[in-house]
Order: sequence, then C-alpha cells, then structure tokens
Amino acid sequence: MDNSGKSGLFERLTSLLTREPEDREQLLQLLHSAHQRKLLDADALSIAEGAIAASESRVREVMVPRPLMEVVDVNDSLATVIAHVNRTAHSRFPVIQGSPDEVIGILLTKDLLRVRHGEPFAVRDWVRPAIFIPEYKRLDVLLREFRVSRNHMAIVIDEYAGVAGLVTIEDVLEQIVGDIGDEYDFDEADDNIRRDHTGAFRVKAQTAVTDFDAVFGTAFADEKCYTVGGLILHRLGRVPRSHETVVVGDTFFEVVRADSRRIYTLLVSGPADDVRSA
Repeated sequence: MDNSGKSGLFERLTSLLTREPEDREQLLQLLHSAHQRKLLDADALSIAEGAIAASESRVREVMVPRPLMEVVDVNDSLATVIAHVNRTAHSRFPVIQGSPDEVIGILLTKDLLRVRHGEPFAVRDWVRPAIFIPEYKRLDVLLREFRVSRNHMAIVIDEYAGVAGLVTIEDVLEQIVGDIGDEYDFDEADDNIRRDHTGAFRVKAQTAVTDFDAVFGTAFADEKCYTVGGLILHRLGRVPRSHETVVVGDTFFEVVRADSRRIYTLLVSGPADDVRSA
C-alpha cells in the first residue's frame, strides 16, 4: 500500500503547526487554517477545538449537581435497587449512607448479574471504592485520571468537603467530541414517541407539540412553541442538564439526554388517563 499521500499530509500538517503559536487563539487560527487547506476535516477540527476547550473548563461546568444525582442507599433491598436501575437505566450509582453527603462507594449494575437467587443480599457487599475530586479540577486533567485509574465516575466535592455532584467520563468526552449516543437512544428512523422497556414514554425533543398533544391529551400547542424541546426551554429559560426534571401542568419531563446547547431525549409521565395510543 502506498503511504506517500499520507506521509505528505502529515508533513504539511506538521509544517503548519510548527509555527509555534504563542497563545490559544493563534493555535485555533492554525487549526482553522489547516481545515481550510483540507488538512483537517470538520470532525477532526471540532474534536481539536473541544480538546483545547477542555483544558480551560472545570468539572463544576459539566457535573450532575447533587439534587439531581441518582443514588442507592446502602440499606436498600435488592428489589428496590433493581427497580431503581430499571427506572433510570444507569450503569453506575453512588452508594450513600442515609445522606447524599455520605457517599461510601459506587455500585455497578453489571455486578448485580452475579447475585444468586435466594441468597442474602446487602448493597455494602457490592460497593466499589469511589474517587472524590474538587469541583474546580480541569476536564483534561480529569480525563487523564479516568484513563489511568479506569474509573468512569467521580464524586465531586466543594470547598467544604461536601458532595456537590458527580461527573462521568462520558460527561467529559462529550465536551470534546460532542454528544455521545447510547443503546437507549432513538434510532433516526424510529417514531418520535414510544414506550421503553419500563412502560414509560421516551420522546425526542424535536417532536412537534401538536403531535405530543395528540398522544398525551395535553394542550401545549397554546404555549407558542413548535417542539417539545422548545417548550421545556421556554419554561426554564435555559438548557436543562441531563436527568433534570421539569413539570409542565400535570406532565413530568425528565431530561434523559442533553448537552450544553440542546435537549435530545425526554422521559415523559403524567396522568395515566391522558396517555393515548402511541
């Protein structure tokens, strides 16, 4: 295979970047120049910009705040834990002892697959060590620590050593590469509204309000918002965080996926009599 083309591309990019930019602004200008010269495609440019931004961003900007943390109590029964896992569809949970300020470790849901039917169960027996980080830690530093330790979740503490929230490796990566889908996301070809495995409704934020009204029997079309995501943004006046809950009338919206710019997916529940065939 002839690698001369790739070698030439690498040499040109190296030559471009060896101008020794004096600050981040000059580095960004060089990257954009490389994109214009077809040395970088749009995705590579976006990732490079995200990596630079991560070195200036702090954990507190991307963390899930304490009030929105989904946790498991060390005294919960197996049935309670499984019900919680099914409702949230998360793969990791901080384990607390009575209070969110008392995080004693992390529970991985995959470990529950090793619990034998009929045997005594105690959450404490399945707890893995948690790592604690300050809320002002830089994202690029945290990503490096995640890679070295092979942890995927950290508990964020404030200056008084209280729990401020949690952050996952996905939260950090999404700041660099953009939104990351998972197995619970919609396929582009799927309907905008559908029931998931728990019986709840998953709704794309791009769903027209009129379509939402037709399924749930609501009257949100009067809100002057075209999409369900727009309805949530209008009510809050900002972009919500993932896992944040918003109540509009008698309808509860849980933000399943969102980044710093937009909402992607919502989990919707409300009066059962209002839900029609989806």
